[in-house]
Amino acid sequence: MKISQKNNQSENGMKHKILLRFLTSITLLLTIVFNFNCAKPDGSKKAIMLKSKEVKEYQGEKLSAINDFRENSIKGPQRVNKEKYRLKITGLVTEPMIYTYNQVINNHEHYKKVVRLHCVEGWSTTILWEGILVSDLINQAKPESSAKIIIFHAYDGYATSFPIDYIMNNDIIMAYKMNDVFLPPERGFPFELVAESKWGYKWAKWITEIELSADTTYRGYWEKRGYSNDGSLNKDFFDR
Repeated sequence: MKISQKNNQSENGMKHKILLRFLTSITLLLTIVFNFNCAKPDGSKKAIMLKSKEVKEYQGEKLSAINDFRENSIKGPQRVNKEKYRLKITGLVTEPMIYTYNQVINNHEHYKKVVRLHCVEGWSTTILWEGILVSDLINQAKPESSAKIIIFHAYDGYATSFPIDYIMNNDIIMAYKMNDVFLPPERGFPFELVAESKWGYKWAKWITEIELSADTTYRGYWEKRGYSNDGSLNKDFFDR
């Protein structure tokens, strides 16, 4: 009887040791998997991406919502493939440039500003825009002295233009975020021109090409249809 009890105790001890080793092995395996998925090569933890949240106020100023815009583009919202997207800087430049989306975002300084968009239809929105200075892109391409205007071409065939001085001297940005959220397709992803002090039809969306030209007679999509080429808010938006 004593021998049987001793054998049972020995058998239970062995089972306990096996179970303990098994649990230890599982814990070690889970630790390795966790560290592999959540750590960078230098040992620091990788940031977990969370969904962006639209801000409603910036530095005490109340902002409009992204959905406050009306849809009035010439062909409806465009769906641009981020991986295939290319931004071209062309025309009267000594070094034409072609950027991927990530190159535009990662290789240039970012700027924020609150700018109000006024549409000729009578509505307006106040948005916190974040983007790249267009002048930084132009300067990298080294504009020629003969360049007089800058033309913005869009994915849907839309186009509009500005005197080169307006773009180069006014901190005009090409936005990739609004209210701290990446532009949705309806608002011009990947980039929208924040043409401050200009009517909304000058705010090109889905920009694919920035062209420098000497042709001061050039007219964009709406400008060919009677809208003012200047587009300034303090002037009538129709040419008379």
